[in-house]
Amino acid sequence: MHRERTKLASWVLVVVIALFAGIPAQGQAAYPGTIQIAVDASQAQQKLFHATLAIPVKAGPLTLLYPQWIPGEHGPSGPITELTGLKFTAGGKPVEWRRDDVNMYAIHVVVPAGASELQVALDYTSPVEMPRGYTGGTTATAQMAVLSWNWMLLYPQGYAAEQIQYWASLRLPPGWQFGTALPIEAESGGKIQFKLASLYTLVDSPVIAGRFFRTVQLTADGVKPKVVMHLASDGAAAIDVPPVVEQKFKQLVAETTGLFGATHYREYHFLLSLSDHVAHFGLEHHESNDSRSRERSLIDPRQLMLMAGLLPHEFVHSWNGKYRRPAGLNTRDYEQPMKGELLWVYEGLTTYLGEILTARSGLVSAEQYRDRLTETAAGMEYRSGRTWRPLLDTAVSAPMRGPRGNWSNWRRGLDYYPEGELLWLEADVKIRQLTGGKKSLDDFCKLFFGAPALAEGQVPAVNPYTFDDLVKALNEVAPYNWRGFWDEKLNSTSVHAPLGGVEGSGWKLTFSDKPSGLMRAREGSAKTSDLTYSLGMSIGREDGGSGVVNDVVFGMPVAKAGIMPGMKIVAVNSRAWSPEVMRDALNAARNNPEPLELLVQNVEYFSTYKVDYHGGMRYPHLEPNGSPDVLADIIRQHAASVQ
Repeated sequence: MHRERTKLASWVLVVVIALFAGIPAQGQAAYPGTIQIAVDASQAQQKLFHATLAIPVKAGPLTLLYPQWIPGEHGPSGPITELTGLKFTAGGKPVEWRRDDVNMYAIHVVVPAGASELQVALDYTSPVEMPRGYTGGTTATAQMAVLSWNWMLLYPQGYAAEQIQYWASLRLPPGWQFGTALPIEAESGGKIQFKLASLYTLVDSPVIAGRFFRTVQLTADGVKPKVVMHLASDGAAAIDVPPVVEQKFKQLVAETTGLFGATHYREYHFLLSLSDHVAHFGLEHHESNDSRSRERSLIDPRQLMLMAGLLPHEFVHSWNGKYRRPAGLNTRDYEQPMKGELLWVYEGLTTYLGEILTARSGLVSAEQYRDRLTETAAGMEYRSGRTWRPLLDTAVSAPMRGPRGNWSNWRRGLDYYPEGELLWLEADVKIRQLTGGKKSLDDFCKLFFGAPALAEGQVPAVNPYTFDDLVKALNEVAPYNWRGFWDEKLNSTSVHAPLGGVEGSGWKLTFSDKPSGLMRAREGSAKTSDLTYSLGMSIGREDGGSGVVNDVVFGMPVAKAGIMPGMKIVAVNSRAWSPEVMRDALNAARNNPEPLELLVQNVEYFSTYKVDYHGGMRYPHLEPNGSPDVLADIIRQHAASVQ
């Protein structure tokens, strides 16, 4: 016991020395020397990745960090639980290491006298199942993989990410091709050697690879900066994209660069994983994006309709989120916590712009765009949690990123995305009204996000902003009390959603008993029954056939009756539950004064609930309200057609 105490005391001394002695102040110096990192992804099919690092060091205490706050993920989501096989050596001899007692992402070592380089070996075990999440989710299959460098590295504490240089190499399974925005120095013998890059650029440059791989050029030959799309899939058919679909992505590039009026990257690479066996999401990067969707997303029209906004959203982020970034999210390294109070700009404005660019490029029709906007407007109008939680709080608390699904309607989650879209539509309409149609949010985008082209040899830069900067730019486009506008909207606990933009653009929210094509497709894809606007609940399916209540809307019939998330609808009016049985019962109840009888299972107990509802099936739609159709002008094609 005495020995253990002595050893522990020595480690405490090491930690104290590392924290308070010999570490340069942030921003004062670059890390001396270049760190080499070699990643072996030849076992990607087994979801196992290996890496070795050679870190220039000097004798004494050293603290190394594993990336914790990953840009774009808005929280401390670095997948450190998947970091395994960690070993340190110097001069061929083992070096002991100890994890910090408080910061689980910090590793302390003492570099022995005479050592000038620390060798690190580590493994990353990609999750086998498909949990929700970003780069920490399932990332590899038997035929493809996406590699995020932040899984595979450690970096010295006390230096900004731009002050640490890495020389990276990568080995892939035989026969696999790859795509990345990270500049390549050489390829030989199955090894890819990348050019020297800062830690910031390295982490910001994921790699997509696979056996079934294709690259599509989205800009004309000779046009700079070049934009390409890399596709990797579990099968060959998924990357055999119809020419008409490719043309729409080419138009997307023209529309987006036209919207902002400038580019700020050396090249841009869409990285699109097409698989039913990787985590599905989109994550932005400065010169690329890591987007993942179902395998047939580009060749099945219904699936394309559902994922059409993914790549436009992530492309917009290159301007709004990477080049221009809220000051609170512009951290110097991956240890410093991020502040998300402006996520209603970072994500909300990106959602709005991504959606209108999806329409402008032809990836969705005008009707399909309105259906998407309808879902957003109705979803926020029926968000019961808005009566206690203002939108601003959903942004400030983003790092908590609680579970989705059950209770999300009352809790509110990432509402700065959809409600942010509604607010920026209203801002766009307001600018048009204030200027008599002479200006729009497009003018703000050019002013606020426009950037000078990069000179030869330059790397992309970050231009942070504050709320005051935002208000100032909006006033330059159209003088107005923009500070008051945002303060009111962001802090509101009104029962109603901010639908001023929808109504000001010539439309109104209505309901009928017919679902839109988008809603039918979404229900089929998610295997749910959306009864939000009738009974006030959404229902999933289990193998046994019972309808699991995913969520409820407080104040609506089901919640009033006492049915809550997690319960299972077993039967409707004495008949076994199915989506069809429920729909028939709701339609029949229009002419029947008796309440619906739902047999409900709550864990091990069964009860009958009477639900007094007679309105039939209800689905949201947008209809013209008699005002000029401003929305049509917002989503029309703006750039010249790409040939």
